[in-house]
Amino acid sequence: MEITFMTYLIVCPLVFLAGFIDAIGGGGGLISLPAYLLAGLPAHMAIGTNKLSSSFGTTVATLRFIKQRLVNWKLAVPSVLVAILGSSLGARWSLLASEHVLVMVLVVILPMTAFIVLNRRLFREHTEECVKLDRRTYATALSAAFLIGGYDGFYGPGTGTFLIIAFTIFARLGVRSSNAHAKVINLTTNITSLVIFLLHGQVLLLVGIPAAICNMIGGYLGAGLVMKNGMKVVRPSIIIVLILLACKVAGDYLW
Repeated sequence: MEITFMTYLIVCPLVFLAGFIDAIGGGGGLISLPAYLLAGLPAHMAIGTNKLSSSFGTTVATLRFIKQRLVNWKLAVPSVLVAILGSSLGARWSLLASEHVLVMVLVVILPMTAFIVLNRRLFREHTEECVKLDRRTYATALSAAFLIGGYDGFYGPGTGTFLIIAFTIFARLGVRSSNAHAKVINLTTNITSLVIFLLHGQVLLLVGIPAAICNMIGGYLGAGLVMKNGMKVVRPSIIIVLILLACKVAGDYLW
């Protein structure tokens, strides 16, 4: 495809915004992936290039959370290993499969997710002084890492949001800890699927590298906002992401 100044004008600002939103409540792919498609990249190349830029942005956000000691490595390490398996399988399926099944699954998932996030008794801030490592926490982390990691490898948008919800609701982690562990898993799935897309020649480096820089800046600023404001910025951000995802699913379905 032909790369012009307009390509960068479309992609870079939107990918910066995607990194900012993704660090706060996940779902940055809802902005960045359509940006690549709007710039004229073919579908598989758009997904692969999106993995490149989002990997850099997620790295910056993850490092900020690690620096604040919000990641419990006893929980994160096994989650990462399972996420690698899920994401690699998902990425391979993505190169072969159609999006129709995914759209139908999201039609069911979206109303359930919206109900959970809007229910203040379920989706609320928990104490963050420590992460309780029991069977429930491990089961939640490993299940989410594999299933949501597989979805991220296959397609991606909304992955961070789903991970935050899983850790907040089912593992009962605080919103900052949930976001931190979601970023560790999301970074793993991004890198794993990126490698597979690179091996299949589905990453446009000339666009992906400058976009990655923009995504890193957005991720850095967004992560700082989460650590200062917690649930005050995470809840509305997740709701916005779900609305965007609903619009995209409806658009795909109607199309």
